[in-house]
Amino acid sequence: MSIPSREEALKILKQSGTPPHIIDHCLLVTKIALRYAEAFKAKGYGVDINLIEAGALLHDVGRSQSHGIEHGAVGGIIVRKMGIAESVARIVERHVGAGLTEEEAKKNHLPEGSYIPETLEEKIVTYSDKLVEGDREVGIEREMEKLSLELGNSHSALRRLQDLHEEIMEKIGYEL
Repeated sequence: MSIPSREEALKILKQSGTPPHIIDHCLLVTKIALRYAEAFKAKGYGVDINLIEAGALLHDVGRSQSHGIEHGAVGGIIVRKMGIAESVARIVERHVGAGLTEEEAKKNHLPEGSYIPETLEEKIVTYSDKLVEGDREVGIEREMEKLSLELGNSHSALRRLQDLHEEIMEKIGYEL
């Protein structure tokens, strides 16, 4: 299993039928994720830049088949069938929201398992995706406000996003 290059990942998006506006979104998420990856590297964290780039580019490949909450799980299936590295598949399936617990996955009829980002690479791509709305960069506050309106202030997804934000800021020491 391999980690696709930028060119290979873009080819996969196009061949899978990912809409052009989603590809534009993936490109912006990638740009932001690579900024964060460089900040982590500068702080001495051993993050895999190639993995982050491939994961960020392919994170929404599942939108070629679905635009619902299941698009992450669908994308994970797509990239696994293509023989792409498991580490990329995990980024793709774990980027939705700030991750989904096993219980949330079950409620949403997803394949069994936890969809919570665990590795720094998974967290960087997940976080970067929350900083992009469509094809424009937004602040994390916008995503937190949106989640709060959709799910309520006490929902665990909002807490997970807040925790993810705090973890990223604590590790790199500033917002980019």
